[in-house]
Amino acid sequence: MSTSTTHPCYRIGDVTELLGLSADTLRYYEKSGVLPRIARTASGIRQYDNSDISRLRFIQRAQKMNFSLAEIRDLLRMREDPQHARDEVRQLTAQKLKETQARLAELTTLGNELQLLLNLCRGSAAGCPIIERIDDKDA
Repeated sequence: MSTSTTHPCYRIGDVTELLGLSADTLRYYEKSGVLPRIARTASGIRQYDNSDISRLRFIQRAQKMNFSLAEIRDLLRMREDPQHARDEVRQLTAQKLKETQARLAELTTLGNELQLLLNLCRGSAAGCPIIERIDDKDA
């Protein structure tokens, strides 16, 4: 990391180490518009500042909440003026919660089915109920 008198500047290698993101991911974020164009030195080396690092951390947290990059782009836009975007953010988050709850229900059903298959397999003397069940086109 190099520092000027007022703002620290991070090279792409510094950012990858700091945040655990690959250089390709950082370039993709910039190319796709999730990250604004990064300042460059005269020789073309990217220089990330603290606001870029903050934005990248926001992107990482939003991805962990299963927001898509398009949704994150919207959230980042809303982040600039949160008071006026509250309803929009609330609506987007409510939709994400609904999707998450539906996925959780699917995973619970899947977990129950896998547990049942394990129990059937333990009690079976012949064949493999797990393979048979997966192979059953009517299941």
